[in-house]
Amino acid sequence: MIKIKKVLNSSVVLVSNEKQKEYILLGKGIGYGKKSGSKVEESEADQIFIPIDNLRTKEIIDFFGNIPSVYINITQKVVKFAEEKLKTKLNTGIYITLMDHLNFAVERYNKKMIIKNRVYWEIKNYYPSEFEIGIFTLELLDKEFNIKMPFEEAANIAFHIINAQGEYQENRDGMMYAEMISGITNIVKYNLNSDIDSKNIHYIRFITHVKFFVERFFANKMLKDKDKTLFKQISESYPKSMEISFKIKEYIEKKYDKEMSKDELTYLAIHIHRLIMANK
Repeated sequence: MIKIKKVLNSSVVLVSNEKQKEYILLGKGIGYGKKSGSKVEESEADQIFIPIDNLRTKEIIDFFGNIPSVYINITQKVVKFAEEKLKTKLNTGIYITLMDHLNFAVERYNKKMIIKNRVYWEIKNYYPSEFEIGIFTLELLDKEFNIKMPFEEAANIAFHIINAQGEYQENRDGMMYAEMISGITNIVKYNLNSDIDSKNIHYIRFITHVKFFVERFFANKMLKDKDKTLFKQISESYPKSMEISFKIKEYIEKKYDKEMSKDELTYLAIHIHRLIMANK
């Protein structure tokens, strides 16, 4: 028998089974009118989400509790379409990364902040199936919000789908990954001169970005320097964030003897800025 432990929103509930094992169930309206202690069937859910992707359970619960339901529903449709098209199961982490990306993308669009994709041509031509999934996602966003996003955004979405096709692995490099993540977060905390609330949704998003950066760094798949305009724009608009980002770059290059690309530096600064604004 499965019981609801907490209703995170109308589309997400935290449940536990007879062995007290916790799951997150996703499904349109699955939490509507429900409360703690209510019974629920797994068959009512579109997706059973087990938080195993190196994100703590509480962080994932906080994330799902803060994300608008519309992005949960859109992401479920995208993942279903992607898995059918690619004939493969995607890493469950896609639910967090894609929901977060779509939420931020719509925010940027409404503020007329268009960030060009530095690898648009490569993704469109080398990953046509994933790009088509990106186009499908734009159509869903248009239907929901009546917005016409540029095709470059389809490439941004495709990038998440590409990453989600790799299985998450615990391996002998795990300590090295953890060490770099810790080093980066400590630099940010020190320079912000404050203890950041680990339950803060912006901190969770920042950590998610850092984890993907670390994976790209050690896999020698860092973003290439193709968007000089964005680097200049972010440097001028968010000088404090860029200053912290440069300190991270110095730490990484000294410790690991490998250069950090400007594009990686820039996107890290964007996430640091969001963290600064949330911490005010």
